[in-house]
Amino acid sequence: MSAHDPLALPADLPVPEDDGAARHLAGMGLPALALPATDGSEVRLDALRGRSVVFAYPRTGRPGEESLGGDAAWDAIPGARGCTPQACAFRDEHAHFAELGVRVFGLSTQTPDDQLEASERLHLPYPLLSDAGLELARALRLPTFEVEGVTLLKRHTLFLRDGAIEQVQYPVFPPDRAADAALEALR
Repeated sequence: MSAHDPLALPADLPVPEDDGAARHLAGMGLPALALPATDGSEVRLDALRGRSVVFAYPRTGRPGEESLGGDAAWDAIPGARGCTPQACAFRDEHAHFAELGVRVFGLSTQTPDDQLEASERLHLPYPLLSDAGLELARALRLPTFEVEGVTLLKRHTLFLRDGAIEQVQYPVFPPDRAADAALEALR
């Protein structure tokens, strides 16, 4: 059992570098894939009209449970730690996205059940989308990494308009400022 607080970010987190894994995404159309959402719906990003923001993250932790590979190893992976603070930042800024007419979604490769637990515990006002089968990740060639045989999304933010990716923020750091960075890009 870990005493790690999933809401706190260690001061010495390694900063992820831009490895070019998201350069191809801006301007791409989205595939016709339905992703299960924590609100019970299935979301097709290609069918969304208007503007949306999709923030991708590796995985939210559960209080009292150690991270994949152990907390120290997880903290050493650039960009891994910080999913819960990132989700909470989008929660806290959700009204500002709504004022701009922008829908917000979180995206990870976690199962819908794991995401539902996080959504309820963190009181998220937006749906989390599950790409547990890696269909979207493969179709778009999203940036990923692997820990203990589990494929996870690297932290990035997709800005969508009418079924296409307008722009991408990658890498995203620090994770607890991701919502502010997204709002700044939208304005």
